[in-house]
Amino acid sequence: MSTMASNPPVPKPSQSLVPHAQTDTEIRERLATSTELGLSHKEATRRLEQYGPNSIQTIGSVRWYEVLWRQFTDILILILVAAGLVSFLVGEPSDAIAIFAIVLLNGVLGFVQDWKAERSLSALREMLAPRCHVIRDGDELEIDATNVVPGDLVQIETGDRVPADLRVTRCMNLELDESALTGESVSSQKSTDPIDADSELADRTNMAWMGTAATGGRGLGIVVAT
Repeated sequence: MSTMASNPPVPKPSQSLVPHAQTDTEIRERLATSTELGLSHKEATRRLEQYGPNSIQTIGSVRWYEVLWRQFTDILILILVAAGLVSFLVGEPSDAIAIFAIVLLNGVLGFVQDWKAERSLSALREMLAPRCHVIRDGDELEIDATNVVPGDLVQIETGDRVPADLRVTRCMNLELDESALTGESVSSQKSTDPIDADSELADRTNMAWMGTAATGGRGLGIVVAT
């Protein structure tokens, strides 16, 4: 009687692991990949179906007046507005003015925060790499960055944008501009050595973050999050 070959279990992405604190061997084993050959084409296709495309989900561009309108449609805000109207009707204009002032101030502050968040998200989308180079079955391929999956072996060279969060496994004078994330004006020199689990973002020199740009050198990294 013949038996059907079962697919190997698909590893989970990096929610539960701390990639910068692990060796590249541990990362490779955890994500069932190879630092030489990368994933197979078949496995990459399977993981793309499992995890979905490597992209920031969006419903569409949000206009400023839509963000402003949201600030005044929250149930608690509507209750405050109703309380203000009742105060006017019962002859307490000072209470009503105070309530409406709180509603207005809350709306303005909420709008400023939400609009900044929307603009930051738009800027991040523009930073994403449209194409990237990966190694699959030992061959270097240029693919859409949306098709990158956890476990992919990505090649980074000067001028490239990092398509997903990578654990650097090999580098030759690799430097990345991480100013948008860390505020540091000097490019970050990358290494392959494990870093303390509690280290700050700017100190995680064995990580290459999505959207950052290579300003020098070259390297390889395993995708740990998309």
